[in-house]
Amino acid sequence: MTAICAAPGISFSQGFHTASNKALKVYNEGVAAFDYVDYFKAEKDFKEAINIDNNFYEAYLMLGELMSKQNKFSEAAVNYRKAVKLDSLYYKPIFFNMANAEMMSGDYYNALVHFNVYQAQEGMSATNKIAAARCIKNCEFALNAIKHPVPFNPVSVGPGINTVDDEYWPSITADGQTLMFTRQPNLSTNPDFKGIVQEDFYISIYSDGKWQKAFNAGAPLNTIQNEGAQTLSSDGSYMYFTACNRPGGMGNCDLYFSAYKNGKWTEPSNLGSPVNTNRWESTPSISSDGRTLFFSSSRPGGFGGKDIWLTRLDEKNKWTEPLNLGSTINTDGDEMSPFIHFDGKTLYFASDGRLGMGGFDLFVTRMNNDSTWTEPQNLGYPINTYNDEMGLIIESNGQKAYYSSIRDKSKGKDIFSFTLYESVRPNPVSYMKGKVYDKETGKLITADYELINLSTGKIMIKNMTDETGNFLVCLPSGYNYGINVSKPGYLFYSENFMFEGIHTVSKPLLKKIVLNPAVAGEKMQLSNVFYEIDSWQLKKESMTELDNLATLLSDNMNLVIEIGGYTDSTGTENYNISLSEKRALSVVNYLIKKGISSERLKYKGYGNTSPLGDNVTSEGRKLNRRTEVKIIEVKK
Repeated sequence: MTAICAAPGISFSQGFHTASNKALKVYNEGVAAFDYVDYFKAEKDFKEAINIDNNFYEAYLMLGELMSKQNKFSEAAVNYRKAVKLDSLYYKPIFFNMANAEMMSGDYYNALVHFNVYQAQEGMSATNKIAAARCIKNCEFALNAIKHPVPFNPVSVGPGINTVDDEYWPSITADGQTLMFTRQPNLSTNPDFKGIVQEDFYISIYSDGKWQKAFNAGAPLNTIQNEGAQTLSSDGSYMYFTACNRPGGMGNCDLYFSAYKNGKWTEPSNLGSPVNTNRWESTPSISSDGRTLFFSSSRPGGFGGKDIWLTRLDEKNKWTEPLNLGSTINTDGDEMSPFIHFDGKTLYFASDGRLGMGGFDLFVTRMNNDSTWTEPQNLGYPINTYNDEMGLIIESNGQKAYYSSIRDKSKGKDIFSFTLYESVRPNPVSYMKGKVYDKETGKLITADYELINLSTGKIMIKNMTDETGNFLVCLPSGYNYGINVSKPGYLFYSENFMFEGIHTVSKPLLKKIVLNPAVAGEKMQLSNVFYEIDSWQLKKESMTELDNLATLLSDNMNLVIEIGGYTDSTGTENYNISLSEKRALSVVNYLIKKGISSERLKYKGYGNTSPLGDNVTSEGRKLNRRTEVKIIEVKK
C-alpha cells in the first residue's frame, strides 16, 4: 500500500532506553539489517532485543518503522503505541508515524487524535505539518464516510475465475461475455521459483449463467516475463497492456498492442513514441470506438508523480501527442488505473492525492460537452477503504461493476462483482452484434463495417469483421447512428438506430446481415437517407450514406441502377407518387453531382404500392417510407 503521508526520518540525539548491553548489541544488528533491507533478520533482532529488555523504547520504534516499510500498518501501530506508552516525550515525530500507521490500517479515530497531537508539537518541520494537515482531512472524511456508507455488496465471480492464486485487473467486452484478467500464480512453495513473480493473462467466457473455467491466453501474448494491466476492445478483437523492461522497450514500463486473429493473439508490438517515453507508462483504457486511449504516466509536464493522459488516433491511424487530463483530475499525488466506460464520457480512476480513505481511492468524473471534466467524486465507503482500491471496470449497461480485492487472505486477490449505486453509474450503452452472410451461399463472410454518427456525419468506427463474419459495435444512448456493412462485389447493407433524446438503454441488437451480390435484379435499402417532413429535400444526415452509394457506383462502373422512392399511405395516391418520385430524383441529382453519369441512373416514384409494414402504427409507416436501389443492368 502507498501511504500518502510520508513519515519523517528517525534520529536520536540522546542515550538509549536500555541498560542491557546484550539487548543493545542485538538491536544494533537489527538496525544494520534494516539498512541493508534484510527485513527478516531485522524483525528477528528487534523482537529479540525486546525479549531481553521489555522496556526498550527504540526497539519498539524501529519495529514500528520496519512494519510500516512492509505495509503491515496494524502491527506498526501496535509497536508505535508501545513506544509512546514507555516515553511519550522522547521522540515527538513518533506521533506522525503512529498516526499514519493507524490511518493506513483503518483506525481513523486514533489517527485523527495523534495527527492533531503531532500538529500541536513545537519544532516540527513545515513540510510534515502540511502532510499532517492533509491526513487530518482524510481521517475526518473517512470517519464521516463510514457513518454514511454507500450500497455495496460484492460477490465473487466464481471458481471459474478465482483460485488460490491472485486474480486481478479485470477487463470486459461490451456484450459482457468475455472477461480477461491477470493471474499471478503462487510460486513461493516451489524453491526453484522463490522470489519470482509471474503474471499472465487469462480469459473466461460467460455461459450458462456463470463464468466458465478460465484458460491461459497463450503465447506469444503471454511470455516468461510479466504482462498485466490490460484493456480489451469493446468487441474483444484487440487489446492494449503493460509490460516492463522488455527488449526494445523505451522505458521502465511501456504500453503494447496485440490483436486476436485466427484463434490466437498476435505478437505484441510496442506502441512507441509519442505514447511511450523513457518514463513509466501503464494501466491503459481504450474507448469503445477504439479512437481514444487513456493511460497513466510519470512523464514530464504533469501535476505529480503519475498522471492520467489521453492520446487519439488521427486520420492516418497514428497516435497523437498525449494530452494531460488537467488539474481537475490530476493532483500532486498519483492517478492511476483509468477506465473510460463504453459511453465514452464517464471516467473512473484511482488517486492517492485526493480527499479519501487513505492510500488509493476510486473516483468518477464525467466529460462535459466542451471536453472538460467534472469535479471527481469519491465512490465512498465501503467501496473505498484504508486499502488501495483500483482497477474498477463497469459493464456496458452501467449497472454491474468488477474489481479485485483480498477478502479472504487464504485465497489471495480475487475478482468480485457488485451493483453500482445509481448516482455514480455511467450512461447506459447498448450494442449491436452482427453476423454477415452471403445471400446466395448462406455462408458467413468477412466484410467491412462502419458506425456513423448521423447527426455529425462523423464515422465513429471503421473496421472489418473477424474471419467468421462477426462484429460488435457499441451504441451509447442519446445519439442517432447509422451502420453500413460492405464488401467488394456486393451491394451494401445499412440500418439506423435513433437514440437521440433517449437516455435509457435499449436491449442489445442481434442482427443477421445478408449481403446481396451486385447482379441484375438485386435490391438494397438506403436506410440512412432522410428527407425533410413532407418534402424531397435531403437532410444532412443522408450524406454519408449517399457518398457510400457514389463510391459503390464508382467502383462498379458496369452497374446501371434505379432509385425507387416509397411513401406510407398518408395523403392521396397521386400526391404520394409525386412525392416519392421527387425524392428519388433528389438522390439521382446528388449522385450526378458526385460524378456519376446520368446514363447509369434511373428513378421512379412508387408511392405506397409496395408497403413493407402496416400503415396503422408509426413503426409500420416508418418501414414504408424508404428509398431503395435496384440493379437494372450489369453492362459487359
